[in-house]
Amino acid sequence: MKNRFLKTSLIASLIIGVSSFNISCNDQTLEEKEYLGAFEGENFFRNEQDCFFALVGTYDPLRKYAGGFENMVTFYNAASDDFYAGGGSATDGAGIQGASNFQINQNTMPSSYWRDYYQGIARANTLILRTPNATMSDDIKNRFISEAKTLRALYYFDLVRIFGNIPLILQPFKASDDLYNVPQVDKTAVYGQIEKDLLEAIPNLPMTVTGEQKGRLTQGAAKALLGKVYLYENKKNEAAAQLADVNGTPGGTSQYGYKLVANYADLFKSAPVTEANDPYKFSTESIIEVMHTNKANSDWSFWGQGNDEGNSICIMTAPRSYTRKTNDAPDIVSGWAFNSVTTDLVSFMQNDPRTDASLLNMNALKSQNKADYSPAFMDSGYFLNKYMPTKDKVTNLPGASELNYRQNYILIRLADTYLMEAEALNGTGSRAQALLDAVRSRVGLPSVPVTLQAVKDERRRELIGEGHRFFDLVRWGEASSKLAFKGFVTGKNEIMPIPYSELSGTILKQNPHY
Repeated sequence: MKNRFLKTSLIASLIIGVSSFNISCNDQTLEEKEYLGAFEGENFFRNEQDCFFALVGTYDPLRKYAGGFENMVTFYNAASDDFYAGGGSATDGAGIQGASNFQINQNTMPSSYWRDYYQGIARANTLILRTPNATMSDDIKNRFISEAKTLRALYYFDLVRIFGNIPLILQPFKASDDLYNVPQVDKTAVYGQIEKDLLEAIPNLPMTVTGEQKGRLTQGAAKALLGKVYLYENKKNEAAAQLADVNGTPGGTSQYGYKLVANYADLFKSAPVTEANDPYKFSTESIIEVMHTNKANSDWSFWGQGNDEGNSICIMTAPRSYTRKTNDAPDIVSGWAFNSVTTDLVSFMQNDPRTDASLLNMNALKSQNKADYSPAFMDSGYFLNKYMPTKDKVTNLPGASELNYRQNYILIRLADTYLMEAEALNGTGSRAQALLDAVRSRVGLPSVPVTLQAVKDERRRELIGEGHRFFDLVRWGEASSKLAFKGFVTGKNEIMPIPYSELSGTILKQNPHY
């Protein structure tokens, strides 16, 4: 690994409201280490504005979920039993293909899944350290620090689920630090720090946000994340308590203002680019939502480097060479055909009201001579429809049209927390029944007796293609059986290999069997 500093400006896009703000800081006072993305600046963090700019940069890695080719959603969809990697061929994206067939290794595992999150952690560490000495009110200081701690917790949560035992870094690096001898710690220590950060953050976060504040973290968001973390630790009583506080009365409006939207399909809509404001962003169901925009004019020269702000899932999952033949066919933009749908998922979704919002049936459109496309790798004729790009969503601003879709990505939403709470209750009791019923009733489905299996099945249907299924299977201990057809190896593929570029010349140890 190369030990060098990257001179950068803190250029980030604010993920609040409906617009983005490019914020540049003096690139002579901020230095970013390539190894773990650390930065420091003795002359920065002087006042509220400085700290706010740094907070913006700490939020920025949230776009890892849906931004760039190496995004979390398409990568982990490909690793699940619901999707294959797809794309143009078996060699189209070594990382995503390896995730799908479990042939991934330390050389093909994209390093961005390590570096992007550690960059966010480094920014959070610096903000937490420097903010107390800045000139501003204590209330704002505490909020900024709490947001940083929540983001640090989230980034560590993703890292520990992806890689297992990882370095736990809670202070900014200095130029004199030995970057080659940062040890890994057991994942229980990482989870302990995640819990600590969230418990400390919750009291100083606002109950709700409105207007241009939308997108910033709240008490409900931190509690939902904490409940999810507890669930992954199998601390079900603690998980149920946190999630019940978030959820409130099933089907009603919670104390944080959360409520299931009436129309399931609305969760995955975005307004035409001719409309300045998008009413589908930040709905009542959204708990943690990542802002995407076309206003940054993202282009190929910096795509996937952390500065682009469009939703890349859109172009990645659309069918190749799409041709619309009749006016009643969807007006889709041709894409790259990643995340081709498995026939098992198609069968599982038969007669479910959420199918059309979730899956695009090109077989039907083609047989009816309404549309055509070019089948790509592992094609089944079905495509993920939740982020499907249509021509009215193509940017009208400069920049590559493929890279500037402004549909937001919802990381945690209320139906998800309903089902997580029902799972934490072991799928038994009147509360779990009411939570399951609320999710089903929203789409017109009748009540079914609550069981843990019923909750698991509902998660699969409700959250198709949103990046959760692989992690669910691992948490339930079902990955070995459900993913055997793809080559999943028990005791190995529950986590990914640490990228070789992060191992070379360090004391880090590769994960077992890689």
